[in-house]
Amino acid sequence: MQDAIDRIWQDRSLLNDPENRTLIDTIINKLDRGELRVATPPAADDEPWTVNEWVKKAILLYFVSQPMQPEEVGIFSFHDKIPLKTNFVEAKVRAVPPAVARYGSFQAPGVILMPSYVNIGAYVDERTMVDTWATVGSCAQIGKDVHLSGGVGIGGVLEPPQAAPVIVEDGAFIGSRCIVVEGAHIGKRAVLGAGVTITGSSKIIDVTGDEPIEYKGYVPANSVVIPGSYTKQFPAGSFQVPCAIIIGKRKESTDLKTSLNDALRENNVSV
Repeated sequence: MQDAIDRIWQDRSLLNDPENRTLIDTIINKLDRGELRVATPPAADDEPWTVNEWVKKAILLYFVSQPMQPEEVGIFSFHDKIPLKTNFVEAKVRAVPPAVARYGSFQAPGVILMPSYVNIGAYVDERTMVDTWATVGSCAQIGKDVHLSGGVGIGGVLEPPQAAPVIVEDGAFIGSRCIVVEGAHIGKRAVLGAGVTITGSSKIIDVTGDEPIEYKGYVPANSVVIPGSYTKQFPAGSFQVPCAIIIGKRKESTDLKTSLNDALRENNVSV
C-alpha cells in the first residue's frame, strides 16, 4: 500500500484508476477501525515515535478524490467530502450529543466523547475522556486513560506529510483551555494545569531543581505544568514572553488532579 500511495502522490492522474481510489478508501477504512495509524508508538519508552508519512498522503489523496455531498443527521445538515462516524455502539464508545467524530478517526472502546470534535486521522485510545468543546485535530495521537478537559485544543497536522502530529501519551491530564499544537509531545501521566500552551517551539522550563532545565515542545513524563513567563529582550525593551513551567512531579500514590493541586499548594501558586 505504501508504494502505491507514493506513486499516486507523485502522479495524481493515477486517481482516475478506480482500483487506486479503492485502495485509498481501504486505507481510510483501516484508519477508521484503528488498524492503521498516522504515527506508531515505540516499543520502548526511550525510542522515538514513527510518523507514517504515506498514511497522511493517503488522507490528503482521499480529500482530492471525494466529491462534496450533503449529509443529514437529525436536525443538523452538513455539506462535506467526508462522512461522520456512525458505529459508536459497535465500537463501545459513548458519544454525547452533539459530539462529532469524522470518518477516518479512531476511538477505542471505553472512550467518552462529550460535545466535542475529533478530526480524520486522529487516534484516541481506550478509556480516554474528550470533554466538552475539546477538539482533537487531524492525525493527533491520544493515549489510554487521558483526560482532555473542557475547551482543550489539540492541534492537527496533515501537511507537510513528514510533520509530526501532536502526541499525548497514556494517563496524561490536560487541564481546561490548554492548547497543544505543532507536533508537541506530552509524556505519560503528565499534568497540564488550566490554560497551558505548548507549541513545537514553546519553552518548557523545569524549575524543580537548583538550576532550570529547558525543553522545547516536549513535556517529560509525570511532570506537573502551569503557565508561566520569562523576560526576553527586544529592540523596544524587555518584555514578558509566555512559557510553561514544570513545578513538580506527579506522585504515583495520587491521581492526576490531586497531583496538580498538591504541586500548586507546595509552591504557593494559584491557577
